[in-house]
Amino acid sequence: MYLRNALRAATAMTLVATAAANADTLTIATVNNGDMIRMQGYTDKFTEATGIDVEWVTLEENVLRQRVTTDITTKGGTFDIMTIGMYETPIWGANGWLVPLDGLSEEYDVGDILPAMAGGLSHDGTLFAAPFYGESSMIMYRTDLMEKAGMEMPDAPTWQFIKEAAAAMTDRDAEINGICLRGKAGWGEGGAFITAMSNSFGARWFDEEWKPQFDQPEWADTLNFYVEMMNESGPAGYATNGFNENLSLFQQGKCGMWIDATVAASFVTNPNDSTVADHVGFALAPDTGLGKRSNWLWAWALAIPAGTQQEDAAKQFIEWATSKDYIELVAESEGWANVPPGARTSLYENPEYQKVPFSKMTLDSILSADPNSPTVKPVPYVGIQFAAIPEFAGIATQVSQEFSAVYAGQQTVEEALAKAQAFTAEEMEAAGY
Repeated sequence: MYLRNALRAATAMTLVATAAANADTLTIATVNNGDMIRMQGYTDKFTEATGIDVEWVTLEENVLRQRVTTDITTKGGTFDIMTIGMYETPIWGANGWLVPLDGLSEEYDVGDILPAMAGGLSHDGTLFAAPFYGESSMIMYRTDLMEKAGMEMPDAPTWQFIKEAAAAMTDRDAEINGICLRGKAGWGEGGAFITAMSNSFGARWFDEEWKPQFDQPEWADTLNFYVEMMNESGPAGYATNGFNENLSLFQQGKCGMWIDATVAASFVTNPNDSTVADHVGFALAPDTGLGKRSNWLWAWALAIPAGTQQEDAAKQFIEWATSKDYIELVAESEGWANVPPGARTSLYENPEYQKVPFSKMTLDSILSADPNSPTVKPVPYVGIQFAAIPEFAGIATQVSQEFSAVYAGQQTVEEALAKAQAFTAEEMEAAGY
Protein backbone atom coordinates (compact mmCIF):
# COMPACT_ATOMS: atom_id res chain seq x y z
CA MET A 1 0.00 0.00 0.00
CA TYR A 2 2.76 2.40 0.92
CA LEU A 3 4.69 1.91 -2.28
CA ARG A 4 1.54 2.50 -4.31
CA ASN A 5 0.90 5.74 -2.43
CA ALA A 6 4.47 6.89 -2.88
CA LEU A 7 4.31 6.21 -6.59
CA ARG A 8 0.99 8.01 -6.86
CA ALA A 9 2.40 11.05 -5.10
CA ALA A 10 5.46 11.04 -7.30
CA THR A 11 3.33 10.84 -10.41
CA ALA A 12 1.17 13.69 -9.20
CA MET A 13 4.25 15.85 -9.01
CA THR A 14 5.32 14.69 -12.47
CA LEU A 15 8.86 14.38 -11.25
CA VAL A 16 9.69 10.70 -11.44
CA ALA A 17 11.04 10.63 -14.95
CA THR A 18 12.82 13.95 -14.59
CA ALA A 19 14.38 12.95 -11.31
CA ALA A 20 15.51 9.57 -12.54
CA ALA A 21 17.10 11.13 -15.58
CA ASN A 22 18.73 14.14 -13.99
CA ALA A 23 19.24 13.50 -10.29
CA ASP A 24 21.71 10.77 -9.45
CA THR A 25 22.07 11.39 -5.72
CA LEU A 26 20.66 13.76 -3.11
CA THR A 27 23.06 14.67 -0.31
CA ILE A 28 21.21 15.28 2.95
CA ALA A 29 22.63 16.62 6.20
CA THR A 30 20.80 15.48 9.32
CA VAL A 31 21.06 15.12 13.08
CA ASN A 32 21.89 11.83 14.82
CA ASN A 33 18.57 11.63 16.68
CA GLY A 34 16.59 8.41 16.72
CA ASP A 35 13.77 9.44 14.37
CA MET A 36 16.27 10.61 11.76
CA ILE A 37 18.23 7.37 12.03
CA ARG A 38 14.98 5.45 11.61
CA MET A 39 14.13 7.45 8.48
CA GLN A 40 17.41 6.45 6.88
CA GLY A 41 16.38 2.82 7.20
CA TYR A 42 13.37 3.47 4.98
CA THR A 43 15.18 5.48 2.31
CA ASP A 44 15.29 2.50 -0.04
CA LYS A 45 11.49 2.81 -0.31
CA PHE A 46 11.94 6.31 -1.70
CA THR A 47 14.67 5.18 -4.10
CA GLU A 48 12.55 2.26 -5.32
CA ALA A 49 9.65 4.59 -6.05
CA THR A 50 11.62 7.38 -7.72
CA GLY A 51 15.02 6.15 -8.88
CA ILE A 52 16.68 8.86 -6.78
CA ASP A 53 19.56 7.77 -4.55
CA VAL A 54 20.21 9.42 -1.20
CA GLU A 55 23.50 9.99 0.57
CA TRP A 56 23.28 10.83 4.27
CA VAL A 57 25.64 13.02 6.29
CA THR A 58 24.62 12.30 9.88
CA LEU A 59 26.08 14.58 12.53
CA GLU A 60 25.91 15.32 16.24
CA GLU A 61 23.58 18.26 16.94
CA ASN A 62 26.19 20.96 17.59
CA VAL A 63 28.30 19.82 14.63
CA LEU A 64 25.27 19.74 12.33
CA ARG A 65 24.42 23.33 13.16
CA GLN A 66 27.98 24.45 12.48
CA ARG A 67 28.26 22.56 9.20
CA VAL A 68 24.96 23.66 7.66
CA THR A 69 25.40 27.27 8.81
CA THR A 70 28.85 27.45 7.26
CA ASP A 71 27.64 25.83 4.06
CA ILE A 72 24.60 28.08 3.63
CA THR A 73 26.40 31.34 4.43
CA THR A 74 29.35 30.57 2.15
CA LYS A 75 27.16 29.11 -0.62
CA GLY A 76 29.22 25.93 -0.30
CA GLY A 77 26.70 23.79 -2.14
CA THR A 78 27.58 20.64 -0.18
CA PHE A 79 23.99 19.65 0.58
CA ASP A 80 20.78 19.37 -1.42
CA ILE A 81 18.67 19.13 1.75
CA MET A 82 19.50 20.36 5.25
CA THR A 83 17.96 19.45 8.59
CA ILE A 84 17.36 22.75 10.37
CA GLY A 85 14.90 24.14 12.89
CA MET A 86 12.67 27.00 13.92
CA TYR A 87 15.57 29.31 14.70
CA GLU A 88 17.32 29.15 11.34
CA THR A 89 14.38 28.77 8.97
CA PRO A 90 12.70 32.22 9.15
CA ILE A 91 16.06 34.02 9.19
CA TRP A 92 17.52 32.07 6.28
CA GLY A 93 14.25 32.27 4.36
CA ALA A 94 14.21 36.05 4.73
CA ASN A 95 17.78 36.19 3.44
CA GLY A 96 16.88 34.24 0.31
CA TRP A 97 19.07 31.32 1.33
CA LEU A 98 16.30 28.69 1.14
CA VAL A 99 13.98 27.48 -1.62
CA PRO A 100 10.32 28.29 -0.80
CA LEU A 101 8.29 25.13 -0.37
CA ASP A 102 5.44 26.23 -2.57
CA GLY A 103 3.85 24.09 -5.23
CA LEU A 104 3.71 20.99 -3.04
CA SER A 105 1.15 18.44 -4.16
CA GLU A 106 -2.49 18.52 -3.08
CA GLU A 107 -2.09 15.02 -1.60
CA TYR A 108 0.72 16.29 0.63
CA ASP A 109 -1.84 18.54 2.39
CA VAL A 110 0.21 21.48 3.67
CA GLY A 111 -2.84 22.61 5.64
CA ASP A 112 -2.55 19.53 7.84
CA ILE A 113 0.75 20.72 9.35
CA LEU A 114 0.16 21.87 12.93
CA PRO A 115 -0.13 25.70 12.92
CA ALA A 116 2.56 26.06 15.59
CA MET A 117 5.00 24.17 13.36
CA ALA A 118 4.05 25.83 10.09
CA GLY A 119 4.26 29.27 11.68
CA GLY A 120 7.72 28.64 13.11
CA LEU A 121 9.02 27.38 9.77
CA SER A 122 7.69 30.25 7.66
CA HIS A 123 8.60 33.82 6.80
CA ASP A 124 5.94 36.27 5.67
CA GLY A 125 3.52 33.40 5.23
CA THR A 126 5.81 31.31 3.03
CA LEU A 127 6.86 27.85 4.23
CA PHE A 128 10.62 27.37 3.91
CA ALA A 129 11.04 24.03 5.70
CA ALA A 130 8.76 21.05 6.27
CA PRO A 131 8.67 19.53 9.77
CA PHE A 132 9.88 15.95 9.97
CA TYR A 133 8.85 15.99 13.58
CA GLY A 134 7.79 18.65 16.04
CA GLU A 135 8.32 18.78 19.76
CA SER A 136 7.95 20.60 23.00
CA SER A 137 9.55 19.38 26.21
CA MET A 138 8.02 17.53 29.15
CA ILE A 139 8.83 15.40 32.16
CA MET A 140 9.46 11.71 31.69
CA TYR A 141 9.68 9.87 34.99
CA ARG A 142 9.94 6.42 36.54
CA THR A 143 6.55 5.58 38.00
CA ASP A 144 8.02 2.75 40.09
CA LEU A 145 10.66 4.98 41.67
CA MET A 146 8.15 7.75 42.30
CA GLU A 147 5.91 5.28 44.09
CA LYS A 148 8.86 3.90 46.06
CA ALA A 149 9.66 7.46 47.16
CA GLY A 150 6.10 7.79 48.45
CA MET A 151 5.30 10.66 46.10
CA GLU A 152 2.82 11.25 43.29
CA MET A 153 3.65 13.27 40.17
CA PRO A 154 1.11 16.04 39.42
CA ASP A 155 0.15 16.62 35.79
CA ALA A 156 1.57 20.15 36.11
CA PRO A 157 4.29 20.16 38.82
CA THR A 158 6.40 22.96 40.23
CA TRP A 159 10.18 23.06 40.18
CA GLN A 160 10.20 22.75 43.97
CA PHE A 161 8.31 19.47 43.72
CA ILE A 162 10.74 18.23 41.07
CA LYS A 163 13.73 19.05 43.26
CA GLU A 164 12.22 17.27 46.27
CA ALA A 165 11.22 14.26 44.17
CA ALA A 166 14.69 14.07 42.61
CA ALA A 167 16.32 13.95 46.04
CA ALA A 168 13.87 11.29 47.21
CA MET A 169 14.44 9.11 44.14
CA THR A 170 18.24 9.32 44.15
CA ASP A 171 20.04 6.13 45.16
CA ARG A 172 23.76 6.48 44.59
CA ASP A 173 24.50 2.89 45.63
CA ALA A 174 22.15 1.63 42.90
CA GLU A 175 23.49 4.19 40.37
CA ILE A 176 20.09 5.89 40.17
CA ASN A 177 20.15 9.65 39.72
CA GLY A 178 16.94 11.38 40.72
CA ILE A 179 17.08 13.67 37.71
CA CYS A 180 18.96 13.90 34.40
CA LEU A 181 19.09 17.24 32.57
CA ARG A 182 21.14 18.77 29.77
CA GLY A 183 24.33 20.57 30.74
CA LYS A 184 26.23 20.24 27.47
CA ALA A 185 27.49 23.47 25.91
CA GLY A 186 25.76 24.61 22.72
CA TRP A 187 22.89 27.04 22.22
CA GLY A 188 20.57 24.23 21.13
CA GLU A 189 21.81 21.73 23.72
CA GLY A 190 22.23 22.80 27.34
CA GLY A 191 21.62 26.38 26.28
CA ALA A 192 18.13 25.51 25.09
CA PHE A 193 17.25 23.76 28.32
CA ILE A 194 18.46 26.45 30.70
CA THR A 195 16.82 29.21 28.65
CA ALA A 196 13.45 27.44 28.71
CA MET A 197 13.90 26.82 32.43
CA SER A 198 14.78 30.46 33.04
CA ASN A 199 11.50 31.58 31.47
CA SER A 200 9.62 29.84 34.27
CA PHE A 201 11.76 31.66 36.87
CA GLY A 202 10.88 35.05 35.35
CA ALA A 203 14.19 35.55 33.52
CA ARG A 204 14.69 36.78 29.96
CA TRP A 205 17.60 37.23 27.60
CA PHE A 206 16.89 40.87 26.77
CA ASP A 207 14.61 43.62 28.01
CA GLU A 208 12.46 45.65 25.64
CA GLU A 209 15.45 47.83 24.75
CA TRP A 210 17.59 44.79 23.84
CA LYS A 211 19.69 45.13 27.00
CA PRO A 212 21.04 41.79 28.29
CA GLN A 213 19.50 40.67 31.57
CA PHE A 214 22.06 38.27 33.03
CA ASP A 215 22.75 40.76 35.84
CA GLN A 216 19.18 40.41 37.09
CA PRO A 217 18.23 38.16 40.05
CA GLU A 218 15.99 35.87 38.01
CA TRP A 219 18.96 34.43 36.13
CA ALA A 220 20.89 33.88 39.35
CA ASP A 221 17.82 32.16 40.82
CA THR A 222 17.61 29.86 37.78
CA LEU A 223 21.25 28.82 37.72
CA ASN A 224 21.60 28.43 41.47
CA PHE A 225 18.49 26.23 41.62
CA TYR A 226 19.68 24.12 38.68
CA VAL A 227 23.21 23.63 40.02
CA GLU A 228 22.05 22.79 43.54
CA MET A 229 19.51 20.25 42.27
CA MET A 230 21.92 18.63 39.82
CA ASN A 231 24.78 18.43 42.31
CA GLU A 232 22.40 16.82 44.79
CA SER A 233 20.51 14.45 42.48
CA GLY A 234 22.04 14.49 39.00
CA PRO A 235 24.59 12.21 37.32
CA ALA A 236 28.31 12.70 37.52
CA GLY A 237 29.61 14.67 34.54
CA TYR A 238 26.25 16.23 33.72
CA ALA A 239 28.10 19.25 32.32
CA THR A 240 28.76 17.25 29.14
CA ASN A 241 25.38 15.52 28.85
CA GLY A 242 23.01 16.44 26.03
CA PHE A 243 19.90 14.81 24.60
CA ASN A 244 21.49 11.54 23.51
CA GLU A 245 23.57 11.08 26.66
CA ASN A 246 20.56 11.55 28.93
CA LEU A 247 18.42 9.30 26.73
CA SER A 248 20.97 6.53 27.19
CA LEU A 249 21.05 7.03 30.96
CA PHE A 250 17.27 6.93 31.21
CA GLN A 251 16.97 3.83 29.05
CA GLN A 252 19.54 2.11 31.27
CA GLY A 253 17.42 2.82 34.35
CA LYS A 254 19.82 5.40 35.77
CA CYS A 255 17.42 8.38 35.91
CA GLY A 256 14.37 8.91 38.06
CA MET A 257 13.25 11.87 35.95
CA TRP A 258 14.30 13.43 32.68
CA ILE A 259 12.97 16.73 31.34
CA ASP A 260 13.59 16.96 27.63
CA ALA A 261 12.09 16.78 24.16
CA THR A 262 8.67 15.17 23.89
CA VAL A 263 9.99 13.17 20.94
CA ALA A 264 12.02 11.09 23.40
CA ALA A 265 8.85 9.46 24.74
CA SER A 266 8.81 6.81 22.01
CA PHE A 267 12.38 5.81 22.81
CA VAL A 268 12.05 5.53 26.58
CA THR A 269 8.87 3.43 26.20
CA ASN A 270 10.26 1.11 23.53
CA PRO A 271 10.98 -2.25 25.19
CA ASN A 272 13.56 -3.08 22.52
CA ASP A 273 15.75 -0.22 23.70
CA SER A 274 14.63 0.79 27.18
CA THR A 275 15.04 -1.34 30.30
CA VAL A 276 12.35 0.74 32.04
CA ALA A 277 9.80 0.88 29.20
CA ASP A 278 6.95 -0.40 31.40
CA HIS A 279 7.52 2.15 34.16
CA VAL A 280 7.44 5.56 32.43
CA GLY A 281 4.98 8.36 33.16
CA PHE A 282 4.65 11.86 31.70
CA ALA A 283 3.88 15.35 33.00
CA LEU A 284 4.07 18.95 31.82
CA ALA A 285 7.39 20.76 32.22
CA PRO A 286 7.65 22.48 35.64
CA ASP A 287 6.86 26.06 36.60
CA THR A 288 7.38 28.30 39.63
CA GLY A 289 3.88 29.72 39.77
CA LEU A 290 4.71 32.80 37.69
CA GLY A 291 2.55 31.80 34.71
CA LYS A 292 5.19 30.34 32.39
CA ARG A 293 6.22 26.71 32.20
CA SER A 294 9.72 25.62 31.16
CA ASN A 295 8.78 23.85 27.94
CA TRP A 296 10.17 24.83 24.58
CA LEU A 297 8.91 24.59 20.99
CA TRP A 298 10.98 23.11 18.18
CA ALA A 299 10.81 21.23 14.91
CA TRP A 300 13.55 19.37 13.14
CA ALA A 301 12.66 20.16 9.57
CA LEU A 302 13.92 19.60 6.04
CA ALA A 303 14.85 22.57 3.88
CA ILE A 304 16.43 23.08 0.46
CA PRO A 305 19.37 25.49 0.18
CA ALA A 306 19.05 27.97 -2.65
CA GLY A 307 21.37 27.14 -5.52
CA THR A 308 21.03 23.37 -5.39
CA GLN A 309 21.02 21.77 -8.81
CA GLN A 310 18.43 19.23 -7.71
CA GLU A 311 15.57 21.36 -6.43
CA ASP A 312 12.77 19.25 -7.91
CA ALA A 313 14.21 15.99 -6.61
CA ALA A 314 14.81 17.57 -3.20
CA LYS A 315 11.19 18.70 -3.00
CA GLN A 316 10.12 15.21 -3.91
CA PHE A 317 12.14 13.74 -1.05
CA ILE A 318 10.77 16.27 1.43
CA GLU A 319 7.21 15.40 0.37
CA TRP A 320 7.97 11.73 0.92
CA ALA A 321 9.72 12.06 4.28
CA THR A 322 7.23 14.46 5.88
CA SER A 323 4.04 12.97 4.43
CA LYS A 324 1.06 11.17 5.94
CA ASP A 325 2.14 8.11 3.93
CA TYR A 326 5.52 8.05 5.67
CA ILE A 327 3.83 8.15 9.06
CA GLU A 328 1.66 5.20 8.00
CA LEU A 329 4.73 3.32 6.78
CA VAL A 330 6.42 3.60 10.18
CA ALA A 331 3.18 2.73 11.98
CA GLU A 332 2.73 -0.41 9.89
CA SER A 333 6.32 -1.51 10.47
CA GLU A 334 7.04 -0.38 14.03
CA GLY A 335 3.74 0.64 15.65
CA TRP A 336 2.06 3.99 16.18
CA ALA A 337 4.21 4.84 19.21
CA ASN A 338 7.26 5.12 16.94
CA VAL A 339 5.97 7.45 14.22
CA PRO A 340 7.50 10.95 13.99
CA PRO A 341 5.29 13.10 16.25
CA GLY A 342 4.27 16.71 16.57
CA ALA A 343 4.02 17.74 12.93
CA ARG A 344 0.51 16.95 11.62
CA THR A 345 -2.97 17.64 12.99
CA SER A 346 -4.32 14.42 11.48
CA LEU A 347 -1.95 12.34 13.61
CA TYR A 348 -3.55 13.62 16.81
CA GLU A 349 -7.02 13.04 15.38
CA ASN A 350 -6.16 9.40 14.60
CA PRO A 351 -7.88 7.05 17.10
CA GLU A 352 -4.97 4.61 16.93
CA TYR A 353 -2.45 7.30 17.84
CA GLN A 354 -4.67 8.58 20.62
CA LYS A 355 -4.09 5.22 22.33
CA VAL A 356 -0.35 5.96 22.59
CA PRO A 357 0.26 6.85 26.26
CA PHE A 358 2.25 10.01 25.62
CA SER A 359 0.30 11.43 22.65
CA LYS A 360 -1.97 13.74 24.67
CA MET A 361 0.80 15.08 26.92
CA THR A 362 2.94 15.77 23.83
CA LEU A 363 0.16 17.73 22.16
CA ASP A 364 -0.71 19.58 25.37
CA SER A 365 2.95 20.57 25.75
CA ILE A 366 3.18 21.80 22.16
CA LEU A 367 -0.04 23.78 22.40
CA SER A 368 0.98 25.41 25.70
CA ALA A 369 4.22 26.79 24.24
CA ASP A 370 3.91 30.38 23.01
CA PRO A 371 6.98 31.69 21.16
CA ASN A 372 5.32 35.10 20.73
CA SER A 373 5.05 35.54 24.51
CA PRO A 374 7.73 33.30 25.99
CA THR A 375 8.56 35.11 29.22
CA VAL A 376 6.92 36.56 32.33
CA LYS A 377 8.13 40.07 31.52
CA PRO A 378 7.76 41.48 27.98
CA VAL A 379 10.54 40.90 25.45
CA PRO A 380 11.25 42.22 21.94
CA TYR A 381 12.02 38.79 20.49
CA VAL A 382 10.16 35.73 19.29
CA GLY A 383 11.28 32.30 20.50
CA ILE A 384 11.14 30.28 23.70
CA GLN A 385 14.54 28.59 24.00
CA PHE A 386 16.11 31.08 21.60
CA ALA A 387 15.73 34.67 20.44
CA ALA A 388 15.04 34.76 16.72
CA ILE A 389 17.78 37.19 15.73
CA PRO A 390 20.85 36.32 13.61
CA GLU A 391 23.28 37.14 16.42
CA PHE A 392 21.74 34.76 18.92
CA ALA A 393 23.44 31.52 17.90
CA GLY A 394 26.95 32.86 18.33
CA ILE A 395 26.18 34.72 21.55
CA ALA A 396 24.25 31.85 23.11
CA THR A 397 26.93 29.31 22.24
CA GLN A 398 29.46 31.36 24.22
CA VAL A 399 27.04 31.90 27.10
CA SER A 400 26.25 28.19 27.26
CA GLN A 401 29.96 27.45 27.51
CA GLU A 402 30.20 29.72 30.54
CA PHE A 403 27.24 27.96 32.14
CA SER A 404 28.70 24.52 31.45
CA ALA A 405 31.90 25.62 33.16
CA VAL A 406 29.79 26.30 36.26
CA TYR A 407 28.27 22.82 36.07
CA ALA A 408 31.78 21.36 35.83
CA GLY A 409 32.84 23.26 38.95
CA GLN A 410 35.27 25.48 37.07
CA GLN A 411 33.70 28.82 38.04
CA THR A 412 30.88 30.23 40.15
CA VAL A 413 27.38 31.18 39.05
CA GLU A 414 28.23 34.81 39.72
CA GLU A 415 31.35 34.68 37.57
CA ALA A 416 29.52 33.03 34.68
CA LEU A 417 26.64 35.52 34.74
CA ALA A 418 29.04 38.46 34.83
CA LYS A 419 30.89 37.10 31.81
CA ALA A 420 27.60 36.39 30.00
CA GLN A 421 26.37 39.91 30.66
CA ALA A 422 29.58 41.57 29.46
CA PHE A 423 29.98 39.39 26.37
CA THR A 424 26.34 39.68 25.29
CA ALA A 425 26.28 43.46 25.81
CA GLU A 426 29.44 43.86 23.72
CA GLU A 427 28.14 41.68 20.88
CA MET A 428 24.73 43.36 20.79
CA GLU A 429 26.28 46.82 20.75
CA ALA A 430 28.60 45.78 17.92
CA ALA A 431 25.56 44.48 16.01
CA GLY A 432 23.85 47.87 16.32
CA TYR A 433 21.11 47.07 18.84
